[in-house]
Amino acid sequence: MTVDDSTPRNSFPNDLVEFGSTGLRVSVLCLGTSSWGPARTGESVAGVDSRIAALGDAFFSGAARINYIDTSNEYGGELSESLIGRAIERAGGIPHGFVLQTKLDRDASGDFSGDRMWRSLEESQQKLGIDRFPVLYLHDPESIGFEASMAPGGPVEALVAMKERGFADHIGISGGPVDMLQQFVETDVFEALITHNRFTLIDRTASGLFDAATSRRMGINNAAPYGGGILTGEARFRGTYAYRAIRPAEQHAVDRITGLCAEAGVSLAAAALQFSLREPRIHSTIVGVSSLAGLERAIVESQVPIADELWAQIDSALTD
Repeated sequence: MTVDDSTPRNSFPNDLVEFGSTGLRVSVLCLGTSSWGPARTGESVAGVDSRIAALGDAFFSGAARINYIDTSNEYGGELSESLIGRAIERAGGIPHGFVLQTKLDRDASGDFSGDRMWRSLEESQQKLGIDRFPVLYLHDPESIGFEASMAPGGPVEALVAMKERGFADHIGISGGPVDMLQQFVETDVFEALITHNRFTLIDRTASGLFDAATSRRMGINNAAPYGGGILTGEARFRGTYAYRAIRPAEQHAVDRITGLCAEAGVSLAAAALQFSLREPRIHSTIVGVSSLAGLERAIVESQVPIADELWAQIDSALTD
């Protein structure tokens, strides 16, 4: 599949929004790269390289119609950043107006110390071939908790120092547990937020967190709008939600909403993606794809007409 480069550059989803008070302008869809690297069943290493290279080249050429890409030092079995770095090199550098954000990660031993954050930064710089990042996040601090993260010499102190030394224009917090993320947001240290699996068709627990971040004019990303896959409607994801076994009440909600979407002639995946896109507090929704076909599918799903009546029925389904 090829992306049509003749598509008007001012068409959705290429419309850009202000990313909080950062001064950055980002597309409402963000290309997530957590699956950049691992081979699919029966796929060769050359096949992986070709598939990812085509997507990376489409993104950095502007043909993908979005300007925002999200990665991490640990994504794709620690290969994601290297694959992006190769695409950047082929493009002759990151085009003006494009936003690349990455995250600081613990190592294989679980080390999430301040010293480890500096090593993580160096690894990302080497893989990506860039020295300074528009947005740099602390990734999954739930591994050590809020107090340890904020302690002197800890990862938050290191992240702040990275901004002060010019390695990051803006710094953010990225993780899962809403209550813990709220603690980080309330420190007023961070300018950007990523939460995952906490604002989906069947889970609205991040709403209060979004209020706290919005009041501070933080840039807000919502990741994993498909709840780890089940909200795509693909049978292979049935029985799981947010990378764990699904709870009975969650499965009931999924089944109910799937039926409502079928009655309305709307795919579950389109409803799941647009649930995030239509939320005004969210600036960009991170969608993990690892092929041009996957990206094009997400773009199509982002534009499917959905009636207000279906949204009302979906909301009601959570209380049935």
